[in-house]
Amino acid sequence: MERNELYPIFLKAANLHILVVGGGNVALEKLTFLLKSSPNAQVEMVAPMFRKATEEVAKKHGFHMNIDAYKPKYLTDKHIVIATTDQPSVNEQVYVDCRERSILVNVADNPPLCDFYMGGIVTKGNVKVAISTNGQSPTTAKRLRQFFEEVIPENIDDLVKNLNAYRKTLKGDFEEKVEALNEFTKGLINKSDND
Repeated sequence: MERNELYPIFLKAANLHILVVGGGNVALEKLTFLLKSSPNAQVEMVAPMFRKATEEVAKKHGFHMNIDAYKPKYLTDKHIVIATTDQPSVNEQVYVDCRERSILVNVADNPPLCDFYMGGIVTKGNVKVAISTNGQSPTTAKRLRQFFEEVIPENIDDLVKNLNAYRKTLKGDFEEKVEALNEFTKGLINKSDND
């Protein structure tokens, strides 16, 4: 059985400089996905032309749009690049240029040319669950996202806030606090097992 060896992280996109190469439907899809979780993301875009819907989203969020063909100069000071053009040779060049500069890159619909994938995400207040199928099946990730959206209770954020407040009242070192929180939250697991 193949193993998913991806390392999940949660990025503060508002602190990073992101470049989207392309201005079509795939760019719009990636922007929509990014903005759903990170509405304050810092994004710059470059494309010879932008579809109207993509342009509207970019303008609404104040993204700088360069009406130009991709050039390596657009990678300056970027942390993450998402290539979404319908020209494989351009996307491949973006990948090569990013690898040379140690910039994380995602080439849409081309898993071998991705340092990361944009998987399914469920957000309920402070709780965020990311779902990955190792780039194999976005449809499965979508179905799992829908499942988790239904099973994670709407009031999960209250639990998180209450546990955070309780944690602040605990005395002792880190290990003692972890032990106390583990003991306190055991009931949550046992309760759901008995339901």
